[in-house]
Amino acid sequence: MTPRPSHLEHVRLPRRQALQAGAIGLLGLGANHVAQLQAEAADARPRAKSVIFIFLSGGLAQHESFDPKPDAPEEIRGEFRPIATRTPGVQICEHLPLLAARSDKWSMVRSLTHPYNEHSQGHMAMLTGRTPLPPDFNPSAPKPNDHPSICSIVGDVVPARNNLPPAIVLPEKLVHRTGRVIPGQFAGSMGSPRDPYFLTCSKFNPQTYGAWPEYGFHHARGQENPAGFSFMAPSLSLPAGINADRFGQRVNLLGQLENQTRQLERLAEVEPFDRFQQKAVSLLADPKMKGLFQVTQADEKTLDRYGRHVFGWSLLMARRLVESGVSLVQVNLGNNESWDTHGNAFPNLKNYLLPPMDQSVSALLDDLGERGLLDETLIVMAGEFGRTPKVFRTANTVYALPGRDHWGALQSVFLAGGGIPGGAVIGASDKQGGRPARDAQTPESLAATIYRSLGLPRSATWSDLLDRPMPVYHGEPIRGLIG
Repeated sequence: MTPRPSHLEHVRLPRRQALQAGAIGLLGLGANHVAQLQAEAADARPRAKSVIFIFLSGGLAQHESFDPKPDAPEEIRGEFRPIATRTPGVQICEHLPLLAARSDKWSMVRSLTHPYNEHSQGHMAMLTGRTPLPPDFNPSAPKPNDHPSICSIVGDVVPARNNLPPAIVLPEKLVHRTGRVIPGQFAGSMGSPRDPYFLTCSKFNPQTYGAWPEYGFHHARGQENPAGFSFMAPSLSLPAGINADRFGQRVNLLGQLENQTRQLERLAEVEPFDRFQQKAVSLLADPKMKGLFQVTQADEKTLDRYGRHVFGWSLLMARRLVESGVSLVQVNLGNNESWDTHGNAFPNLKNYLLPPMDQSVSALLDDLGERGLLDETLIVMAGEFGRTPKVFRTANTVYALPGRDHWGALQSVFLAGGGIPGGAVIGASDKQGGRPARDAQTPESLAATIYRSLGLPRSATWSDLLDRPMPVYHGEPIRGLIG
């Protein structure tokens, strides 16, 4: 199969050549077009080489993270107290001390909003950057007409820099403990062959989530690390539309890299692979990739820094991948909607969720900075929604202690690197932390920030299954973070 031409390349190159050659008149373009063409050329200059999109499935509570309300009544402010950050006048949750000490390296949006209080709807909006739900949306399963994920779009329109795919998701797909596969993380109307590459590093156990093993816990029972859960060198899942039988019965793409290398290299010489299969072979057969994935065997200092748990290993792998040339890495920190703190919220956040997130994200900031990569790597951290402004104190048979319910009307978003100024606070919430008070942002503006950082021009498109061009952008980048 001939690789599909990139619409990004198609839009960008001719305009640049035309301007350089002084061929405006020859092309029949008047002076009124020059400013637009120059703006397109400037718009296409990347602010970052890579993006790490940290996704907190379940919904991070804004009060218990980046938007505390210390002056609100107790039923609003909750049990935690704020602490000062390095940025004068800016406070965050007391259980994020490492990030507080690094606030000069990151910024936050306190006013992102969408209308959905249901998990699957929120995932669809935030993972695709599209607020309207797609036709025939099914909250229990992905559908062919779903909006494509941000990861799928980047993987399709951003050229690969080497043998690695432009976009990768790790350490696993988002799957609920009931077996429900969360929609919004796939290619949808782009077609399943353009699903993102999922590097499966974690053996999913339906009874466990969190940052296993140091911070493993069950949402109702508390601390728990059942046998059978593990973090390993990843296997590669090809897009659903690719038939693995074409590799031959002897080849198992989900096996260990060592056992596959020779078989894959031999098959690559005789089989008519398309671009997805070629990427898979290159990724699995390249000896340089083996060390890239062995994060649990990193040196002691690195492991101590990032944390010896799923959150730490995943972000260490993300750093290695962007350093190796991947344009977008989506890191799912907590499967099974780990951040869904309906009840037992305060002990779970204090003991099992905020400490490993604080440690690992802070380590990522430091590590990228020391390697000279922070300015060229945008970090985004968000969930599918926030939590209700009011704490629910009614005990039930599942949760003995209070928590907060789903709340799409407001969430806080963390951003760092990629040329974003440190210490900025974009937008504000009302006194209860329930709705935007000013400068409301949307999933579209967050997605546009990612696309703009990577240098996608506003005219960039992708093609659906009928080869119709579809716009990449559905909003403007967040003002104050990226021009």
